[in-house]
Amino acid sequence: MKGILTVTKNISRVLNVVGGVALVFIVVLTVADVILRAFRVPILGTYEIVALSGSVVILFALPLTTWLRGHIYVDFVVLKFPPKVQDAFNIATRCMVFFLFFLSGWNMIKYGMDLHRTAEVSPTLKFPFYPVVYAVGICCFVQCLVLITDVVKIIGGEYGE
Repeated sequence: MKGILTVTKNISRVLNVVGGVALVFIVVLTVADVILRAFRVPILGTYEIVALSGSVVILFALPLTTWLRGHIYVDFVVLKFPPKVQDAFNIATRCMVFFLFFLSGWNMIKYGMDLHRTAEVSPTLKFPFYPVVYAVGICCFVQCLVLITDVVKIIGGEYGE
């Protein structure tokens, strides 16, 4: 079981690095576009590139953020319950979110296939949408894996602060 936890954490870290690189790319591109606009030479398709890269930043950072429990938790009510009730609540919420991300990932892959089949591209740069949609779908499935490992950690008593 430790192997699955390690693999999941490592996959999440790699995705997070890709998301970080995409974020740096967005910043550099935006700054370059602003500077070049002063010389009346804007970068063509900046809006499209930033929008597509933004989805990469968000979804690629999500699994590691979940792994590290970096999200905002509003659990002041749940903390008043005994540990067993807290564990049951955490397992129930992880299961619900698992199904949400599983359905999202499944639909993103189906949508990516549809975009690939119809050859849908962005208006300015003619960049195909389907690789980004596939990547978002894969990140949703990695998020599902992280949520499963959360449940395993809760059951094993390793989830506590």
